Amino acid sequence: MKLKKIALAVGGFALAISLAACGGSGAGGTATTAATGGDATQASQAPADVTIGVAMPTQTSERWIADGDAVKKGLEEAGYKVDLQFGNDDIPTQTQQIDQMITQGEKLLIIASIDGTALTSQLENAAKNGIKVIAYDRLINNSANVDFYVTFDNYKVGVAQANALLTGLGLTERDGTKKADAPKGPLNIEIFAGSPDDNNAKFFFNGAMDTLKPYLDDGTLVVKSGQTDFEKVAIMRWSQEGAQKRMEDLLTSTYGGGKEPLAGVLSPFDGISRGIITALQPKYGTTMADGLPVVTGQDAEVASVKLINDGVQSSTIFKDTRTLAAQAVTVAKAYLAGQEPEANDTTTYDNGVKVVPSYLLDIVTIFKDDIKKELIDSGYYTQAEVDAGVAS
Repeated sequence: MKLKKIALAVGGFALAISLAACGGSGAGGTATTAATGGDATQASQAPADVTIGVAMPTQTSERWIADGDAVKKGLEEAGYKVDLQFGNDDIPTQTQQIDQMITQGEKLLIIASIDGTALTSQLENAAKNGIKVIAYDRLINNSANVDFYVTFDNYKVGVAQANALLTGLGLTERDGTKKADAPKGPLNIEIFAGSPDDNNAKFFFNGAMDTLKPYLDDGTLVVKSGQTDFEKVAIMRWSQEGAQKRMEDLLTSTYGGGKEPLAGVLSPFDGISRGIITALQPKYGTTMADGLPVVTGQDAEVASVKLINDGVQSSTIFKDTRTLAAQAVTVAKAYLAGQEPEANDTTTYDNGVKVVPSYLLDIVTIFKDDIKKELIDSGYYTQAEVDAGVAS
């Protein structure tokens, strides 16, 4: 993601940082000082003497580049040194990077994991060295040593994706009410889910399937392939190529090579969406106006925002990573000041060992009519970037 875009968010970081300076507050919240659990040694250190390790999963997605750069920018604005590393979608690479961060004496870790079950020994070592661990957007599982989790409301993301599919199919209005002139069905759809090693993927899937269930139960929607189990529809590492291959296989096995009707596809991520669309276009048309099925998405990647603007992809879910990065900075500052950050969810995110205190942020559904207000006017993208499908 472009540096100038990150610069636009500095004001937001400054606000988050000023809140955190007087305690561990969430966005717009009030400071709370912990009775125990603070680190007086860390609290006494000047920010310039503290290095924070930031581990991101990959640089193959513009979303994670943006997150890494935004977190780094926010921490540096607060005066901290930052060691930002990208794991290149390789678990051994990320574990080695985190091991090195601990060995180098970095005082706090912010981790977006590649595999949420692969970091147990690293987190044990971090805890032994008094290093707090913030899970960033992806929950780290099977460890008692995850101190905090910053993310979006992932179940609601799935609900929003399913509602976007229903709206795109003409079954509901955007507020969820059924349309009087809705098609009666049956409408054929197919379901895709995210990577099975990413804890978020199941939240997205469950939110979506719970929302679609009444329409599946009454026969308005039909998954013609019969593939509705998470394990059947998940795409490892959110791969665009993997999604394209699965969609091509479905067309061959279930849709007569593209001769049978397909109304829509639930996709949990824009990269997966682009793979699905690549498979569909030779059979169903280049745009929805030509007969291309409705395809959802997530992350408002600029390449997919262009597709939405061009009438190719139907929708995406916008998770403003500027606010997520700012919240991670707020939590980090609280811990490094020897205080306890504010959580707005202490019941949902059980990692198999403990319920991890969390701060959940809101999401926005983007259709074509929302692009200007939500993405361009907010400074997330420029009109030229949307037109080109490339972030400068």
